[in-house]
Amino acid sequence: MKDMTIIICSYNYERFIRETIDSALAQEPDRTRVVVIDDGSTDGSRAIIESYGERLTAVFKENEGQASAYNQGLELVDTEYLIYLDSDDVLYDGAVKQVLDAFERGGYAKVQFTLDVIAQDGTQTGARVPNSQPPADCRKPLQNGWLYPSPPASGNAYRVSALKQILPVPLAGGRRIAADFFAIYGIAMVGPIHSIDTPLGGYRVHRSFVVDERGGAPKISLSIANCQDFNEVIDGFPVRWNALRELVAQRLGETLPAHGNDFSYQKARLCSQVYEAPLAKRWHWFAFESGRYFQSVLGNPFWSTGKKLGALALTALCLVPSRRVSDYAIRYIANPLARQAHPTR
Repeated sequence: MKDMTIIICSYNYERFIRETIDSALAQEPDRTRVVVIDDGSTDGSRAIIESYGERLTAVFKENEGQASAYNQGLELVDTEYLIYLDSDDVLYDGAVKQVLDAFERGGYAKVQFTLDVIAQDGTQTGARVPNSQPPADCRKPLQNGWLYPSPPASGNAYRVSALKQILPVPLAGGRRIAADFFAIYGIAMVGPIHSIDTPLGGYRVHRSFVVDERGGAPKISLSIANCQDFNEVIDGFPVRWNALRELVAQRLGETLPAHGNDFSYQKARLCSQVYEAPLAKRWHWFAFESGRYFQSVLGNPFWSTGKKLGALALTALCLVPSRRVSDYAIRYIANPLARQAHPTR
């Protein structure tokens, strides 16, 4: 019996799926099983997946969303551990070995690892996620409403017996998408987490640039998360937090607070108010609407004093008269790729 199942959740990423599969098949072949669940792709993904034959287990299903793929993948697992790998991300050589070594050293519910942020063509951007490492016990912060620093889906490996206390995800009530949210944060209520600060994979970011509506040169997007703009984060986070609360209450009999604290959510709200805004509006935000944002910085239990001071200094730049400086500071806060770019105006 193998130790690790890598479940690749695939949907219309024929440009990247071969690189993703190859990176999974290169991991400890005697200890790793690779499963690809294609959620109704309409591009050429199926032909690429089928070309691997018996080297992997392929499942082709109608499009029902990420939660459905997560649920079906969990049904197929016969190993002690699993990784949900997005079909545009990659694992580096030796990633599974390091993860298995970590699991075998302790009774962790989850082992997470840092991911390099890569562009669509696979080149390194210089950014990494997450930027902070959580403690082993994230249960108490979560009970206080704080989401702990975690990589995106592909940077998390789960003990299957622990994950089954949270999943499968009911598909009603806003849970059809972002199933990784429920796995990543729900697992903290089940057992301890171990973090590997070494990058063991690549997280591909899309929509790095947008074209200025006036026909100017491309500039850095204001995306907060991959394939999301700040409005989607603002709308989606409260729904997902409430769905997580319901899931934890139903599965574990635990109560989470009514409101979650997450810097990504608060910085999205910041962006919606001050990006490309006149000086008066930026100062109005600072004077009357900034309380929860600064709470997410100053009260953050996972950040060092230096990081908090850095975030405050960047935020202060939003109040200078120059919109060029203010907007660059916001892009820097919002999108890691902005840290390799220059302001456009």
